[in-house]
Amino acid sequence: MPACGQPAQASPATWQHGCVTAATHSTLFPQVPDSADAVLEGLDPEQREVATALHGPVCVLAGAGTGKTRAITHRIAYGVRAGILHPSSVLAVTFTNRAAGEMRGRLRQLGAAGVQARTFHSAALRQLQYFWPKAIGGSMPRLVDRKIQLVADAAAACRIRLDRGELRDVTAEIEWSKVTQTVPADYAPAAAKAGREAPRDPAEIAQLYAAYEEVKRERSVIDFEDVLLLTVAVLQDRHDIAEQVRAQYQHFVVDEYQDVSPLQQRLLELWLGERDSLCVVGDASQTIYSFTGATPDYLLDFRTRYPGATVVKLVRDYRSTPQVVHLANGLLAQARGRAADHRLELVSQRPPGPEPVYAEYTDEPAEAEGAARRIRELIDSGVPAAEIAVLFRTNAQSETYEQALADAGVPYQLRGAERFFDRPEVRKAGVALRGAARFGGNDSLLDDAVDLPSQVRAVLSGEGWTPQPPAGSGAVRERWESLAALVNLAQDFAAARPGATLADLVAELDERASAQHAPTVQGVTLASLHSAKGLEWDVVFLVGVAEGMMPITYAKTDEQIEEERRLLYVGVTRAREHLYVSWALARSPGGRPSRRPSRFLDGLRPGSTATTGRTNAGAAGGIERGIPGTRGSAPRRVQRTPARCRVCGRTLTDAGEMKLMRCDDCPSDMNEGLYERLREWRADQARSSGQPAFCVFTDRTLMAIAETAPDDAHELARIPGVGTRKLNRYGADVLAICAGQYGTEETDQD
Repeated sequence: MPACGQPAQASPATWQHGCVTAATHSTLFPQVPDSADAVLEGLDPEQREVATALHGPVCVLAGAGTGKTRAITHRIAYGVRAGILHPSSVLAVTFTNRAAGEMRGRLRQLGAAGVQARTFHSAALRQLQYFWPKAIGGSMPRLVDRKIQLVADAAAACRIRLDRGELRDVTAEIEWSKVTQTVPADYAPAAAKAGREAPRDPAEIAQLYAAYEEVKRERSVIDFEDVLLLTVAVLQDRHDIAEQVRAQYQHFVVDEYQDVSPLQQRLLELWLGERDSLCVVGDASQTIYSFTGATPDYLLDFRTRYPGATVVKLVRDYRSTPQVVHLANGLLAQARGRAADHRLELVSQRPPGPEPVYAEYTDEPAEAEGAARRIRELIDSGVPAAEIAVLFRTNAQSETYEQALADAGVPYQLRGAERFFDRPEVRKAGVALRGAARFGGNDSLLDDAVDLPSQVRAVLSGEGWTPQPPAGSGAVRERWESLAALVNLAQDFAAARPGATLADLVAELDERASAQHAPTVQGVTLASLHSAKGLEWDVVFLVGVAEGMMPITYAKTDEQIEEERRLLYVGVTRAREHLYVSWALARSPGGRPSRRPSRFLDGLRPGSTATTGRTNAGAAGGIERGIPGTRGSAPRRVQRTPARCRVCGRTLTDAGEMKLMRCDDCPSDMNEGLYERLREWRADQARSSGQPAFCVFTDRTLMAIAETAPDDAHELARIPGVGTRKLNRYGADVLAICAGQYGTEETDQD
């Protein structure tokens, strides 16, 4: 196994190899597949089913770390490369600019450039801008980025005083009202029905909401929710425009479908019309934005709306070790509610790793200092700072950790802060690199630069980059980290594309800026659990996991408590290998130690017992096919033959046991000498290829080979973990070792 934080090597094409890179990682600049069939290489059976299910409605229930983005981007790319989908007819929508950018980047790498991958708001805004003159006439109102000032002006008009916190909360209520299509007059009953705790009297909020809308009309401005509302209105009222949009987009893919709001769902329905060429992807157990109007009901009711849908469940977790996955499954096993009834039981595909570490501290500063101290040790041992994250429930917790990391001399970056390509130093660096690409022949800085990386280092040295980082932290260190990220990107780019020029790199940076596909900044990430969604690190510190913070104090109802549990689940599943969970008994030094660890950890952390006897079995992976042309019929599940122990006959569920085809406790007939010869051979292969040993074959696969001692390629291919690609690459060597013939020619020559 590679050292924690070391970059993964390019994964082999076969999915069974057991290497972490199978579903979630790819090389930075991979080669474009040379055919449609090549797009499917490396997908596991369920991912391949997603990729090849190109007709009719498809619902992908994808657990954390199971490669959902990989599956749907390969689906689009396969359809395009096979000539089934035209790139310009596909619209893929998701919820953040970062996710949309990542999707565009992956599609480009798979040879499917030209597919539109956008957020709901971005796609709607483009349509609204295009059709405004035809549908409404005149120029479109100005779009405002922030509502706070408008809400403040509305409050002043109503003679209602709001402090900073109340301004933020009232703004959130207005946003919720709009995405749930609630008008001001209906706010009070709608909020009561939804169980929302209004920050002011509901009648006052309704008054503020109406005044806010009036202020916008007076100033001829619209907000982001108006973009969706107005697009829906245009498509509903103008059938000719709706048909024009539907003629353009004929195939839809929606990522993170558990996060759609009623307004976004209505827009999607108008885009679709009477068609059903729709693929949705989501996980009800990762529904953590219900306070914004998001609901998993559309995901969970998909089969009801489309009885003929194909449903694929992805449960093979390629991100996290079995120890992390065990904790994640344990968190949801005690969950309640509709989302919990549809939870997925993850099965780790990673080799075993360390157990999660639990730590209790006297107060919050001591907890932050403890985390910073451990992070310093990890970095000193070789773990890249960029592969470490500290995740907390509220942004207010960040300051304590910023100070602790700064005191420990650890670089950090705040997730949700200014976007990478918007940073002033990055913009200036881009201008400098572009100028050098055009006029580099006349620049004395480049006289001694012999290749692309040295050219970039020379140019950026004029912008403040130095070979060694500046001491300490703060703004100077943050600027250096930004420039260092560009230097590292240039090195990776040159390694992947020998002969690349500065102009080629500038073009790559332009593509990345457009997609918001930022290079890695070498600093520990500080982020709230909400903003960490969709990200992953080798090492994750979950801090402040105490009652009152997790679940948060204002979570009162069962639904709110369960969402807090799902939020912790999201945090746990961000970790690939190392997970640290901590809490403090008091807020401040000397304070009363009245806090206790989160109830969500009961029965999971050492020395604790579960507070409820209810456990909820999760769904296994697999494929369910609907019956085309039927309404309301029950789904048919594709039956899979269970794996059974070849010694005792027990059904196997553990991935490692399935690879051995026996229980861990059952007696082994392994040839120890053969196993050691296979391990020596694997070490040689790993050294020569520069990849971790387990990416050649895992220990379990070697054990299975040593137990089976196959005589021919057919027997070898039947062993889980071998597969076609590895059989072709290593089969002859392995069979020779099993026959006792490997290396005899070399020995005779000696």
